[in-house]
Amino acid sequence: MASDSVQHGVICRLPHDPYGYFGWPSVARQADGTLVVASSGLRAAHVCPWGKTVLHVSRDHGLTWSDTRVIRDSPIDDRDAGVISLGGQRLLVSWFTSDTRIFKPEQLQNALGPERFARYRAETAVWTDEVVFAHLGSWTRTSPDGQSWSDPAPAPVTAPHGPVRLADGRLVYLGKAVSHGAAFHQKQRNGQIRAAVSRDEGLSWQILGDVPLPAGTEAANFHEPHVAALPSGRLLGQIRYQHSENCRRHDPFTIFQTESDDGGITWSEARPPGAPGSPPHLLVHSSGALVCVFGHRQPPLGQQAMISRDEGRSWSPPIVLRDDGPDSDLGYPASVELNDASIFTVYYQKAAAGENTALLWTRWTLPGDAHG
Repeated sequence: MASDSVQHGVICRLPHDPYGYFGWPSVARQADGTLVVASSGLRAAHVCPWGKTVLHVSRDHGLTWSDTRVIRDSPIDDRDAGVISLGGQRLLVSWFTSDTRIFKPEQLQNALGPERFARYRAETAVWTDEVVFAHLGSWTRTSPDGQSWSDPAPAPVTAPHGPVRLADGRLVYLGKAVSHGAAFHQKQRNGQIRAAVSRDEGLSWQILGDVPLPAGTEAANFHEPHVAALPSGRLLGQIRYQHSENCRRHDPFTIFQTESDDGGITWSEARPPGAPGSPPHLLVHSSGALVCVFGHRQPPLGQQAMISRDEGRSWSPPIVLRDDGPDSDLGYPASVELNDASIFTVYYQKAAAGENTALLWTRWTLPGDAHG
């Protein structure tokens, strides 16, 4: 199934720069129509210590984009940047950090090559646990205008696209429960899918509740959720599910769904709606449709979507946004609606084989939608 109208473009592409890898983007739309894309950029590879939280800005509906601007560069790897509008020109950016010392040297040597691996060994040799643990965790920061930024504030959960803002200004963050410091990586793997709420734009958080998981699965199989606030007041969450040894009846890289009717305190047991990829991003469209976009890492490689017009009770067959990925290092799409009701979806993918991953976009309309 293909959408009615599809256009593709480039946000940032540094095809052969040794530090030109970009990944895991999100997109927000400010009140004046400015599009802001946050990602982890200026990296050497999928796993490396040099990731930075970066922004790209478009003031012409995504046709042209600013140069890369770094807004966070901790001593360790900054990954998976989310960005949301707080109203007007105000923004919140989220991300998590990683201690690359947990990876085997041979893994990084193969990914980085001799020159960059030598740099990696020299830099990480002087890291101390005190410095690393001070920066290790899940974080948010806010901006009044996209130019100046607050100090980072810790968050109790992490997810690639961060929290969502409710109509009353509260932030709800459905993510993987994490600790900060030395316990971060173990808690990130085994933590529950958990909802938290902030009433002060991320300065502090209150835990709401955990998502029950089905029999035969475990917390280590569930990652990278996203949540949408539906017109009815229900919260609908979707979660990346992967690598279960005890639940082989489900696709090894798929989406599970859960709902809450009490603001995130209690959730339905997670269950699979049948998506053939992951991780998810949810958008409530002005038409009332609920739009889920996700990466597809099995042939055909690329980006896909599915649509629900009954608040997630049923979903359309997959819509192929593009299927030209040179390899499976791609995905993490996120969407905003433009003022003509078209959908603007950003993601990372190689523009051509042999290049670094780039930040790309697709502009499309809902099949059969009156706005299209």
